[in-house]
Amino acid sequence: MQIINYYINRQNEGGALLIFPFTAIVNQEEMKLSLILNVIDPSIGGVLIMGEKGTAKSTTVRALADLLPEMDTVNCRFNCAPQGPFCTDCLEKIQKGENLEIINKKMRVVELPLGITEDRVVGSLDIEEAIKKGEKRFSPGILAEANRNFLYVDEVNLLEDHIVDLLLDSAAMGINVVEREGVSFVHPARFILVGTMNPEEGELRPQLLDRFGLCVEVYSIKDKLLRVEILRRKAEYDRDPRSFIEKWLPEQRQLAQKIMRAKETLKKIEIDDDIISKIVDITAELNLDGHRADIVMLKAAKAHAALNERDRITTEDIRKVAPLCLRHRLKRLPFEDISQESERLKEVLSRI
Repeated sequence: MQIINYYINRQNEGGALLIFPFTAIVNQEEMKLSLILNVIDPSIGGVLIMGEKGTAKSTTVRALADLLPEMDTVNCRFNCAPQGPFCTDCLEKIQKGENLEIINKKMRVVELPLGITEDRVVGSLDIEEAIKKGEKRFSPGILAEANRNFLYVDEVNLLEDHIVDLLLDSAAMGINVVEREGVSFVHPARFILVGTMNPEEGELRPQLLDRFGLCVEVYSIKDKLLRVEILRRKAEYDRDPRSFIEKWLPEQRQLAQKIMRAKETLKKIEIDDDIISKIVDITAELNLDGHRADIVMLKAAKAHAALNERDRITTEDIRKVAPLCLRHRLKRLPFEDISQESERLKEVLSRI
């Protein structure tokens, strides 16, 4: 009921409904599923989207953020969750016995520009405050803006490696600790990292690839009927955005409710020893390094089961999420086509 009321209220806001509906995006099912699974369980570790330009990557991310209902948040610079963890500012208020003001905010997409410096990412000393008042005050960076939001990094393969390392470390730890220029500050940095790249423009190091939870490949749609449908929907949206969005409102509500139910039931999903054994069989046969692939596959399968309103993980859940979890972790020899390893993955999955 809360989600339905939210959408009714949004309908009445002037100019608020101009984002293309998530459910109206044609095809690209793997990309949409990967993003939804990360919303259900942000600890999966984000999504790397590999592929051509003009395939609705940023449109899909913004549409999903708009689809989700408002969330409760502390009224502070860092969007702290009411249940914690808290930033240094909120902790000081709690220690003084002050109440934290709770407000509602929409999840949004924070973009990371190319050429960004480390200071702008993690935050630094507020120079203006230091000059005017002689006080040392923390100036938040991109990680603070991204807390409890999507952090969208276009052409992540063109970023400097140490910046990518910073983002991935923060995404994994969920917290940003700043100790520099006489400033000591801590704030939560729990975000859904979405990176995009065109492999033709350069690749990420294997160590960085492995840090992304899921990976999808997107291509221009070749099917003529689907391309016609894309044009039809875009033309209809451009002609009258509000009417087009209202037309898709029932499906938007239905999907939003489904995602929020999955978030609530995620912890109740049962994990059988047989399922764990199947996951390990897959990763062992593919000879993957480390254990991140196993952990991510279990989390993604659990989120997929919750999305489909099941109370336990099934083999079908594993089959559905395994390509997303393993595609970027498959080993290949120099000059070997990645499609050979993809075929091997299909062969392994067909036997579970």
